[in-house]
Amino acid sequence: MKIVSHAGITKPSFLLVHYELPALTFHKSHLTSTSSLCISSYNEKRYGLMLRLHCSAAGRTLSSRSSNLRLSKEDKVNTKRDQVSSASLYTHPSLLQMKNERIANRTRVYEFLRSIGVVPDELDGLELPVTVEVMHERVDFLHKLGLTIEDINNYPLVLGCSVKKNMIPVLDYLGKLGVRKSTFTDFLRRYPQVLHASVVVDLAPVVKYLQGMDIKPNDVPRVLEKYPEVLGFKLEGTMSTSVAYLIGIGVARREIGGLLTKYPEILGMRVGRVIKHFVEYLESLGIPRLAVARLIEKQPYILGFGLEEKVKPNIKSLLEYHVRQTSLAAVVVQYPEIIGLDLETKLLNQQGFLNSIIGLVPDEFGRIVEKMPQIVSLSDMAIVNHVDFLKECGFSSEQVKKMVVGCPQLLALNIDIMKRSYDYFKTTMDRPLDDLIMFPAFFTYSLESTIKPRHKMVAKKGVKCSLAWLLNCSDEKFEERMNYDSMDIEEMEMESSFDFNTLMEPRNDESSDYEDNSDADARIPPPSFLVPVISCSKLSIALPSRNICCS
Repeated sequence: MKIVSHAGITKPSFLLVHYELPALTFHKSHLTSTSSLCISSYNEKRYGLMLRLHCSAAGRTLSSRSSNLRLSKEDKVNTKRDQVSSASLYTHPSLLQMKNERIANRTRVYEFLRSIGVVPDELDGLELPVTVEVMHERVDFLHKLGLTIEDINNYPLVLGCSVKKNMIPVLDYLGKLGVRKSTFTDFLRRYPQVLHASVVVDLAPVVKYLQGMDIKPNDVPRVLEKYPEVLGFKLEGTMSTSVAYLIGIGVARREIGGLLTKYPEILGMRVGRVIKHFVEYLESLGIPRLAVARLIEKQPYILGFGLEEKVKPNIKSLLEYHVRQTSLAAVVVQYPEIIGLDLETKLLNQQGFLNSIIGLVPDEFGRIVEKMPQIVSLSDMAIVNHVDFLKECGFSSEQVKKMVVGCPQLLALNIDIMKRSYDYFKTTMDRPLDDLIMFPAFFTYSLESTIKPRHKMVAKKGVKCSLAWLLNCSDEKFEERMNYDSMDIEEMEMESSFDFNTLMEPRNDESSDYEDNSDADARIPPPSFLVPVISCSKLSIALPSRNICCS
């Protein structure tokens, strides 16, 4: 018990002692006579008195100040040791202890990952959860997104992403943009690095850039679904330079949005390594640069055909199958997809099949490819059906071959419409079959809008003319012929060619309407057949195509 204070006054007859006890101790002060104290006034000096006071408080014996000072040094040392021992329970562990604990935690996490099939070799140095429970939560979340252990092994760094801090914010942002949840699995398989990204710093600026490229807001999520890697590009890097180069070669600025919507991979193509070499090679084939720009506008995916792996070998194959060098440009422009196909196999199979059906020789096969390069993608059944129809009309195999070489589109037209045109030819026009052999392109013209009106006009005037003279010209040119005082029936000369001016003519529309065929089964669409251009004296016009099929 602590003594707060004490005082002593010595008088000849008695000694007065006053002391204070703790508040919880109730003890009366009292006076003690000098006779009850042991005081030696003779052996000690006057002020060198030894005072010993014993008092009892709360069951404990209080000693005077003199007795409290008798603690030995050994007692003090023992007390200090006890204090240090109890305080050590609240001190921080040493750096070595912390390091060992981290190693032990990572070892347990690695053991868990190995137990589920994940190879953690690439995770050294990556900050990971300190407990197996948290890592288990991350793996489960990735599984819910559709990712498998194989996907995680392909990019194990995804395990360093926190579910709450990284994954959920990024996926919420993509969902708000309109990216479909059904595409999340493929999205993350192609670009798992997006889970490391910051929405504000990394993702939002890229989305804003795409909108600035005239990509419609509803198309932005489709672009991201097709090419999620775009979210990792720097704005001042490849994206801006590739777009600038395309505009520089003649791609219309207003077409950029539609072009990127159809094929956003262009944003990741380097100009010096990919786009520039591709454009220059097409120019070397004889395609004007502006025509190349128009091709890229309509079929931007051709830029994805590897120049060395696909394009050059396919051009070589065309030459080997008797396509003339001077016709290569027309072949590519009519059917750009041909430079990205597995062409050599298709050419070999198609040439052999046509030879077995109509006796086509190699040189004739080359002429057919020049006029309709889509022949390489035409199914065997379609060819057989059209050849059978022509034979049913009364043509021999040799005549069918001649007609097919002159107009390969006969193998791709709608048979039902061909039948109606043939019936009108036989019953109303009353012409011999030789006329169709000489001008097989008759079947490519519209019966209602072209054949019937023109036949009625010449029949009314009593004019006898060839089918080529009747059909192979524009409506304006035909009106002029009908107004001539004299008609030169022999002025028409059928000459198969391709007019690049029709591809490069200026556009009159101020805006571009484009559709996204994202549901197509393959990157290369079905052939869109372009009929050959036939020269009418000095006037080159394109034959109007009608209901061409490729079944």
